[in-house]
Amino acid sequence: QVQLVESGGGLVQAGGSLRLSCAASGRTFSRYAMGWFRQPPGKEREFVAVINWGNTYYVDSVKGRFTISRDNAKNSVYLQMNSLTPEDTAVYYCAATNVGSAYSPTLAYEYAYWGQGTQVTVSS
Repeated sequence: QVQLVESGGGLVQAGGSLRLSCAASGRTFSRYAMGWFRQPPGKEREFVAVINWGNTYYVDSVKGRFTISRDNAKNSVYLQMNSLTPEDTAVYYCAATNVGSAYSPTLAYEYAYWGQGTQVTVSS
């Protein structure tokens, strides 16, 4: 069982930055693929980024602006978000799943564990 707790959301002006954090419980954190998803108002939940055994992958809309990283010693994963736009406004969720090292999942149903979400609002 893995419990995830996100933090770091808030209100920021367009062009600004935020850093989201996700703290995970469990002794085998390093083995888990960690993903970030988001759900904009009135829309479906969508993939943002994943990190798995050092490999990273991003949705095209955030490439060059967002960076996912992890600190296995702290059981934490981060999402550094720069050059934010109003289109980035969403509830951001951290998710975890154990799929081995050869695959980086990007679909929500592939993740077994989810955090409660943190609101990010970007004003224009």
